[in-house]
Amino acid sequence: MIIATPEVQDINSFSRLESLQEVYGILWVLAPISIYVLAITIGVLVIVWLEREISAGIQQRIGPEYASPLGILQALADGTKLLFKENLLPSRGNSSLFSIGPSIAVIAILLSYSVIPFSYNLVLADLNIGIFLWIAISSIAPIGLLMSGYGSNNKYSFLGGLRAAAQSISYEIPLTLCVLSISLLSNSLSTVDIVGAQSKYGFWGWNLWRQPIGFIVFLISSLAECERLPFDLPEAEEELVAGYQTEYSGIKFGLFYVASYLNLLVSSLFVTVLYLGGSNLSIPDIFVPGLVEINKADGIFGTTIGIFITLAKTYLFLFIPIATRWTLPRLRMDQLLNLGWKFLLPISLGNLLLTTSSQLLSL
Repeated sequence: MIIATPEVQDINSFSRLESLQEVYGILWVLAPISIYVLAITIGVLVIVWLEREISAGIQQRIGPEYASPLGILQALADGTKLLFKENLLPSRGNSSLFSIGPSIAVIAILLSYSVIPFSYNLVLADLNIGIFLWIAISSIAPIGLLMSGYGSNNKYSFLGGLRAAAQSISYEIPLTLCVLSISLLSNSLSTVDIVGAQSKYGFWGWNLWRQPIGFIVFLISSLAECERLPFDLPEAEEELVAGYQTEYSGIKFGLFYVASYLNLLVSSLFVTVLYLGGSNLSIPDIFVPGLVEINKADGIFGTTIGIFITLAKTYLFLFIPIATRWTLPRLRMDQLLNLGWKFLLPISLGNLLLTTSSQLLSL
C-alpha cells in the first residue's frame, strides 16, 4: 500500500501539533508552580533581611549595610557562598539518609504553600480539607530532621533529631485543636472558606476576637514548630553544637536554614489566614459600603490588592517571632515538654469544647 505524499505530510504535521500541545500542557502546569517557588524564595530573603535589621535595632548594633543599598542582597550573598562551599559526607554515616533528609524538610514545607489563598482568586489548590492537609504535610518535616541526625552517625546530631521529633509531636496536637476550633466557627476546612467567613464585618470579623485563647496557643505552638527561640532545643549551640545539622556543610547546610525560614513564613501566613482575615480589607462595611468587596474583583487589580493585604498582615505579624528570638531565654527540654503536654494541650482542648458548645447552642 502506497500513501500519497500530501497524506504523509498531514500525518507528520498532526504529530508535531500533538507534541507541541503536550509541551504547552506541561509548561502550563509548571509555570504557576515556578512562579510560586520564585515568589516564596524572594519572601524568605526579605524575612532574613528583616530579621537582621530588627535584631540589630533591638541589640543596638549595625545590621547588614555593605551588600547593596541597606544590605538587601546580604542573604543572597550568603546563599551564593554556601552554594560554592565543599559538600562533605561523614565517612561512617548513611549517605542516603544524610542526603535525603534536608530535601524532605524543604519539600514538605513548600507543599504547604499550595493551600494558602494569597488573594480571593489566587490559590494553587482550593481543597475541602486544605487546612488539615497543611498539618499532615508539616508533620513530615521532622522525619527529614530525624533522618539527617541518624544518617550523620553523630551522637549530637542524633540527639538533635530526636529532640526535633519529640518537640513536633508535643506541639502539633495543640496546634491541630486550635485549627479545628477555627474550622468549627467557619463550618469548613477550606482555607478559602475560612477567609471568606471573616469578610463580613471587616476588622471586627477576624477570628482573633472570637478565638483569643486559640490565637495565643497557636502562636506558641507555631513558634515551637518552627524551632524558634525560646524553643530551638533541637539545635541548641551550648548543648548540641548545632544539633541535627552538625555534620552538614555547603548547600545542604543552607537547606536547613531555608526550611526554617520557609516554615516561619508559612506559619505567619496561616496566622493571617486563620485569625487576621486573610486578604480581606479591615474596614467594616458599615463605614464604607462596598469597600470590603474590592479585593474580590476579577482581574489583576483585585488580585494585586489581595496579595498586598495578605503580605502586609503577614510581615507585620512576623515582628512578634523575630522580636521574641532576641528577647526570651531558651527553655530546658523538660520545660518545653511540660509546656506542651501539661499546659497548651489542656487549654486548647478546653477551647475546642467551648467552641463546640457555643456552636451547638447557636443552632
